Amino acid sequence: MRTFILFIFLLFGRLVVAQNCNAVLFGEISDFHDKTPLSGALIYATKTGLYTTSDKDGKFTLKNLCDGTLELEISHPECKTLITTVEVLGKTFKRITLEHHIEELSEVRVAGSLIKRNTNSEEEVVLKQETLNRYSAATLGDALKEVTGVASLNTGSNIVKPVIHGLYGSRVLIINNGVRLQDMEWGDEHAPNVDINTAGSATVIKGAAALQYGGDAIGGVIVLQPLKIPKKDSLFGKTTITGNTNGRGGSANSNLTRSFTNGWFIKGQGTYKRFGDRGTKNYILSGTGNEEKAASISFGKQDFYQGFDAYYSYFNSKLGILAASHIGNTDDLIRAIESPVPLIIRDFTYGIDRPNQEITHHLGRLRFYKRFQGLGKLSLQYDYQHNQRFEFDVRVGSDRNTPALDLELDTHTLTADFNFDKHKHHRLNSGVMARYQNNFADPSTGVRRLIPDYDKYDFGAYFTALWFFYDQLTIDAGIRYDYSHIDADKFYRTSRWTERGYQQDFSDIIVADFGTQLLTNPIFTFHNFSGTIGGKYAFNSEESIRFNYSFAQRIPNPSELFSEGLHHSAARIELGDLRLNQETSHKFILSANGVAGLFGWEVSPYINFINNFIQLEAEGVEQTIRGAFPVFEYRQTDARLLGIDLSTKFKLNNKFSFNNQFSFVKGNDIKNDSPLFNIPQVNTINSVMYKNPKWHNISLNIESQYFFEQNETPENIMVFSPSQNQEVELLINDAYPSYHLFNFWATADVSLFTKNDLNIGFSANNIFNTSYRNYTNRQRYFADDLGRNIGIQLTLNY
Repeated sequence: MRTFILFIFLLFGRLVVAQNCNAVLFGEISDFHDKTPLSGALIYATKTGLYTTSDKDGKFTLKNLCDGTLELEISHPECKTLITTVEVLGKTFKRITLEHHIEELSEVRVAGSLIKRNTNSEEEVVLKQETLNRYSAATLGDALKEVTGVASLNTGSNIVKPVIHGLYGSRVLIINNGVRLQDMEWGDEHAPNVDINTAGSATVIKGAAALQYGGDAIGGVIVLQPLKIPKKDSLFGKTTITGNTNGRGGSANSNLTRSFTNGWFIKGQGTYKRFGDRGTKNYILSGTGNEEKAASISFGKQDFYQGFDAYYSYFNSKLGILAASHIGNTDDLIRAIESPVPLIIRDFTYGIDRPNQEITHHLGRLRFYKRFQGLGKLSLQYDYQHNQRFEFDVRVGSDRNTPALDLELDTHTLTADFNFDKHKHHRLNSGVMARYQNNFADPSTGVRRLIPDYDKYDFGAYFTALWFFYDQLTIDAGIRYDYSHIDADKFYRTSRWTERGYQQDFSDIIVADFGTQLLTNPIFTFHNFSGTIGGKYAFNSEESIRFNYSFAQRIPNPSELFSEGLHHSAARIELGDLRLNQETSHKFILSANGVAGLFGWEVSPYINFINNFIQLEAEGVEQTIRGAFPVFEYRQTDARLLGIDLSTKFKLNNKFSFNNQFSFVKGNDIKNDSPLFNIPQVNTINSVMYKNPKWHNISLNIESQYFFEQNETPENIMVFSPSQNQEVELLINDAYPSYHLFNFWATADVSLFTKNDLNIGFSANNIFNTSYRNYTNRQRYFADDLGRNIGIQLTLNY
């Protein structure tokens, strides 16, 4: 029996040996983009242990292989390692392509936290996940103030709009996960409807050079991107809980990601924030609570050659407005602005009473991409946004819960982009965009609609090019065309129509005359051209200089064109102008940076000439049945913004470093030789940081913020005071004294279940509880800014 078994075993062994293990695999390895052969690539047959390298022509040979499925691992310097399978049968040939120079074309390098490196002339700064996480309970506008040259326009502490080089609103584009945010950013008190916790990084582009996103970015572009999901089998996430003393509230955020080696992934995220009334050093800011709920989900499949993903986000925010900002009559308004304390101070509460805002934003996106060998990458995207805004006034009676403003904005956008990355020494990009937008203003509010119903159609096309000359010089240029068509239905009070002089210029747009009201049909068509050219020269690996010139045009937004009435949450009467033309910007930026030993620096002077600059100017005070409110009117002029951003960093040793940021911007109305309104104060920020990765990765930072007095402001206006029976000066444009704030924060990692899975953060803002009023906070007329705030943050990584 044993002899028989031995015979069968030997026979089977001979049969196995008899199978063809003399097969040969011939191959050729080339770059996916330009098809050039790649020499020196390592080809490893994982299950056999056989390996070889490609020759100067990219060719290779593997011998003594058995017929069947062979798994190969191919690696090459500066290439992404590829694992693939080959069916081998006798003599087999396989052509293999690798992703070679694509990464270096799109790279943005950040050395430390100061010296920025990017491949073209655009002035870019990147905030990473670590920095954004510190602002988990705050707003996007708060986090972006970490960037030199970026300030904020506030309405209290809840509504924070980013300001880049003195410009904000429609002049600053926000790109959230590949989608241009469409959320009624027209008003000063309209904050971006985005949850900062969805972003893995935030890139600030200080100029109109990002033509892919739009040609009207006269101020700049803010690009929010999620963290890159690894292409491997993994399950990970984190939960962040924050508590603050000022407002006696906090936030909770959690996200979870599941990814697979075949490229599939799914990710979910949710955020909840709740705060009561904020406070200054001396009193409660009544009516300033807020509540925020947000959630998002994404899934898809990512692969080098092609892929797709779907994304949906929900954002809801209830924002309280300072109760003292709503005034009964002209004398009350005068007294409120001149008073050192608000006229309304109540006990602390979590309730969000009138006046307040409630905003809901839905965003859905589908994206598909495919790479074509030897040519480039095609990307297709459709996105839909629904934004609803309620603004509630102080009302009594049965309509107290009816909003004074009810707007619905729906936006559909289709984009197609092609990145020609065939050649290593230059990159070409082109794309087209088509967008339809509809705004509906609900007439059932019982209040005159500030913004009318309208349909808006947009079409855009762009082309950009980037050339690499040796290792020192990079040149980039681009051009874009945008078409916009607005078709609105607008009611005007006959008295206001006559007052504005519209009967002479726009009598042909009157649809119906109702005596006290006119129904009109304003139709506008705009053709915008934008362009940029710039270059970067690297003297060595540590020193470079960049220059960029950008030409951009922006059409008037609906608020600037159509506003006519009381803007309740802004507590002012706003008047648009149908005669407004598009703005035209000429911006020049020069930037130089370097590192000398332990010292690094970057300096960026800039100047921006804007023809037909649209600004909102105070004109007077008007008494309404709701009270007395200042009147602001949109007007055009020629403007010049001149400024400089300066950053330095000194590394004292391996643990201590010193940082300085300095921002200066000066805005002038050239036609009238007067300062522009809402230009940020000159400020300097100094900080000392201690970091010790070997001891719980501890980080300590003490920061000094000094804001100089804004000594260039427009003139105040004169109003009639009934109680004084005379014209008096309304100090509506006055600035306030300089002030000095100190902040502190610390973080450390603690091990619980795995290594460093819990991060503990502590912060103290306005440590000395200083009383101050920021010039770009719209509530400075009525109250001080925020007092001391102590915060605790716990982040659990899993």
